[in-house]
Amino acid sequence: MVCYDALAVRVHRRLVSRLVLVALLASTVSSAVAGGVAEDAPARRLRVGLVLSGGGARGAAHIGVLKVLEELHVPVDAIAGTSMGAVVGSLYASGMSADEVASVIGSIDWQDAFRDRPPRTALNFRRKQDDQEFLVRAPLGLRGGHLRLPRGLIQGQKLNQMLRTGLLPVAEVTDFDRLPIRFRAVATDLSTGEAVVFRSGSLATAVRASMAAPGVFAPVEVDGRQLVDGGLTDNLPVDLVKQMDVDVVIVVDVSSPLRPANELDSALSVSNQMVSILMNRDSLRSRALLGPRDVMIVPSLGELSSVDFGRVQDAIAAGATAARGAGAALSAFAAEPADYAKFAARRPGATAPPTIDFVRVAPGSGDYHKYIEAALASVVGQPATAAAIGPATEALYGRDLFESLDYDLVRDGDRRGLEVSARRRSWGPTYLRFALDLQDDFQGGNSYTAGVRFVVTEVNPYMAEWNVDLKVGERPEFAAEFHQPLGYASPWFVAPRFKFDSRSVQVRDADRLVAEYRVRETVLGVDFGRELGNWGEARVGVQRLGGSTRLHVGVPGVDQPDATSFHQGGLYARLSIDRLDSVNFPRHGDSFVMQWDGQRLGLGADRDADTARFDWLLARSHERDTLVFRLSGGSTLTSTAGVQNYFPLGGFLNLSGVPAGALSGPHFGIARLVWLHRLGHGGTALFDVPTYAGVSAEVGNVWQRRADISFGSARKDESAFLGLDTPLGPLYVGVGYDRLGSTSYYLSLGRTF
Repeated sequence: MVCYDALAVRVHRRLVSRLVLVALLASTVSSAVAGGVAEDAPARRLRVGLVLSGGGARGAAHIGVLKVLEELHVPVDAIAGTSMGAVVGSLYASGMSADEVASVIGSIDWQDAFRDRPPRTALNFRRKQDDQEFLVRAPLGLRGGHLRLPRGLIQGQKLNQMLRTGLLPVAEVTDFDRLPIRFRAVATDLSTGEAVVFRSGSLATAVRASMAAPGVFAPVEVDGRQLVDGGLTDNLPVDLVKQMDVDVVIVVDVSSPLRPANELDSALSVSNQMVSILMNRDSLRSRALLGPRDVMIVPSLGELSSVDFGRVQDAIAAGATAARGAGAALSAFAAEPADYAKFAARRPGATAPPTIDFVRVAPGSGDYHKYIEAALASVVGQPATAAAIGPATEALYGRDLFESLDYDLVRDGDRRGLEVSARRRSWGPTYLRFALDLQDDFQGGNSYTAGVRFVVTEVNPYMAEWNVDLKVGERPEFAAEFHQPLGYASPWFVAPRFKFDSRSVQVRDADRLVAEYRVRETVLGVDFGRELGNWGEARVGVQRLGGSTRLHVGVPGVDQPDATSFHQGGLYARLSIDRLDSVNFPRHGDSFVMQWDGQRLGLGADRDADTARFDWLLARSHERDTLVFRLSGGSTLTSTAGVQNYFPLGGFLNLSGVPAGALSGPHFGIARLVWLHRLGHGGTALFDVPTYAGVSAEVGNVWQRRADISFGSARKDESAFLGLDTPLGPLYVGVGYDRLGSTSYYLSLGRTF
């Protein structure tokens, strides 16, 4: 009994001591909760999510906000962006600093980015030749007997390549949670109207889809879905960023405000207002999700429009001002200097780019595999940099075969390569180009020529094509050429061709019209040639030519027969160079054409004869001023020549004081010096029509004998004009004066240079 009592006492003491220990621990925990975290326990930093709305050019304000966040040492842990917000957000999430993002956005020629074609200097030489005569800029296709238009005003190729270039350092990152900053982009499924959130895949493609404004940009196809601008469904993705493990949210809203009733004066302004109403209504719902610690920033952008990319710096400044106005709230999210340094260190440093070991074509890219692999073979063995990839893909796109041409860096074991995705133009593969040439001298003399070129591409796997031209008016013409490359992307080609045309040739004695002939010609030939990069072409060939001349004005006589026929056959050679940035109003570059025709009795000609001609143009510019020098000449290298071999002169910038075609002869030469000054602010709007004021000085003439050619016998002319670079071609209003006393006036639509 005693033993049992002693044991009970010992057990009781141990139980009491343990209860006391538990009580002490509970008291300590309670004190910590009541009095805050113990001084030696570090507080966890608040994780910051950033929401960047869409807004076009207004979205540059996001950069100003990022600059202030860096100044305040506020780290960003996650970004969700829409449209332009996705552009800025993706660049920042890739590891760029705010200043680097500003440099990228500020260096983009946005007016050029909203055009699909590469710069003319990067176009395939055959596409440059289309520009020489068929100037109307209207993309139109023919398929199944129906005319087809592109799915958007802009296909977005240039913009896509700019994104590829800027995001190339993270091109191999396909999980957006593995970027230096976690990232999401929002697009809209055009078929269902649902929001599509990009969490993985190609970062550049995700951003491009997020800003594909419907009707302006063509939809972006991803996994069989047609995607357009995310602003239609979630322009302010607050709920999305709240799902990305953040504690607080900073929202930057640059949406366009609603316009007052007195500014809704067109169908375009009304449609834009409808879109703004929908987007603003969605933004209000998103703002309602913000908590008391979240920060809302609305930069004061005034009348800055969504397309005013010429004011990027103004938008950046407005964003910075708005962020500084919220500085007190933002400072609460600042990290300690050491912690912020760790955050900044997550940005990738400069590393050597991988080498491209192979090129392959992605599934779903049609039958272009061998063609693309041959065209891009030059990049194999090169570093995966924009300098190596950009020119090669731009040159391939410049062949005008594809609606879109894109690439990704991929791995195949230890090898890195380029996977290329190509999509045929939705309005091809047969395309139409148009020509329109109108002339009026305000004195009753006028003429017109209208034409269409059918370009039938992808005739076979080597990308052969047919060009068929039809013109009506002052100089009717029917022509066809079949261009057959001798291999995949080969510069060598063979080109059978046919041409029929009719034109007028005037014969004058001094300035008195003696006769006017109507000349008709039919040509059949075969050429063999080589493309010289994308800047030139050399070809030689054999041809047969037959035709007739009929007296149209004048009295028949010994020297002026009523009608004659002629036959010409022989060899032909031509060297063409074209490095001009524009054929309408060139500012930089040069062009050169030299052609020789050798008629031979043994090849069907009426007699042996040689004809040669050349044309050289050089353009140089400084700021708004351009000087164009052009030198042309030609000669029939025989003692006699029929009127079918005469060279015409006269007309605007071809001795401007002389009526068009008023001079003709077997020998000619002319030099022109033209000064152009671009009027206005230089054009930052999307639909700018460049306008120029200009003057010219011209020296030249035609001669019946080579012995008569001299500077003293040349005519001296001047002109002054106003020119507009319209979608239908260059439009001029001008006056020309000839030193012999004649004056000509011009209203001209069509090619002059």
